[in-house]
Amino acid sequence: MGHREDLLEGAKRCLLEKGYARTTARDIVAASGTNLASIGYHYGSKEALLNLAFLKVTEEWGELLTKQPDDAGRGDGSPQAPLDQFRDVWEQVIGSYERTRAVWQLQMEVVSRVDSDPELQKALAGPQREGRNGLAENMLGIDPEADPERARVAGLFCQALLAGVMVQWMMDRDSAPSAQDLTDGLKAVLEGRVS
Repeated sequence: MGHREDLLEGAKRCLLEKGYARTTARDIVAASGTNLASIGYHYGSKEALLNLAFLKVTEEWGELLTKQPDDAGRGDGSPQAPLDQFRDVWEQVIGSYERTRAVWQLQMEVVSRVDSDPELQKALAGPQREGRNGLAENMLGIDPEADPERARVAGLFCQALLAGVMVQWMMDRDSAPSAQDLTDGLKAVLEGRVS
């Protein structure tokens, strides 16, 4: 690896260990085995490097959570029912909490910074839209290319749900929703029973 890649890997490690606000350029240099001048040369600024590192961390987290087992589906080659797929993905997300807690914490910290950091907000805009499409596809089986508007609104729903679930798990894991709770809640909403 060259300095550029070393810096990115070092920045990712620092974000997960120290968070966004507490990571200094010197921390990144120490973690990457490079020098301070390399940050400016390759990325322009520490903030630009941290923004990219954050995007890579969340992308890797998303890929980890959306890996489908080889036997995904019903065993006969047909796709899962949408609610089963929804529940199974949520089981992966919630089941990952202990080993990926640092990513969850980092995401909450970054969300709290977006209003005061226009560069961060700008860096997140495109990936945010891509993430919504990925959530719609992975959680609900909606193909963003075949049905872009349906994928967009479903992705917005899934993204809002994901943020809320993260907050609940971080605040009070004993009363936070399980994958089955979320599935049952979605069923209740879909049934639309109003007293």
